[in-house]
Amino acid sequence: MAAHIVVHEVGVPYESRPLSLTKGEQHSPAYRALNAEGKVPTLVIDGRPLTEVAAILYYLARQFPAAGLLPPGVEAQAHAISWMSFIASTLHTARLQGLEHIRAMWKIADQKLGAQEWAVGSYSIADIHLFKLYWRLVRSVKLEPGAYSNLSAHHERMMQRAAVRRTIEIESALDYELPAFPTS
Repeated sequence: MAAHIVVHEVGVPYESRPLSLTKGEQHSPAYRALNAEGKVPTLVIDGRPLTEVAAILYYLARQFPAAGLLPPGVEAQAHAISWMSFIASTLHTARLQGLEHIRAMWKIADQKLGAQEWAVGSYSIADIHLFKLYWRLVRSVKLEPGAYSNLSAHHERMMQRAAVRRTIEIESALDYELPAFPTS
């Protein structure tokens, strides 16, 4: 979803080939020939695969700078990459360690975001990456009302973006299933 949002933000033509993770389609020989790890997403650039969400988002943001998806300055860009590393290594993997751990890690994310409008000051690929996982969380786990007020406000701001709404519309029509979150 995150890469899909970015291609809509930058306005570049693309071809999407959805895979069902629940059905294990990412482990097919054809997909493994493209991405040996069998992970999604994979962006194919002139016949060469680029894997990992953070790398794909960074590539697209750098390739299409007019979209403004990277903050100006090396330090701000490093903070965007720091956020994406935290999202990939901490938030994304939290679901493997149970619901209590999920809640604890998302509490850290909520505190880290704070009351600021965007993760690194201006709207960036870090916000898109964060939104993708939070969007999935709120649809998969019963959250206590007000548990993550900063993330909820961020989610609402993201839902106002045309690229986000368009991506959700397209992906909802695909009706593919994602692996379940733990219930305890």
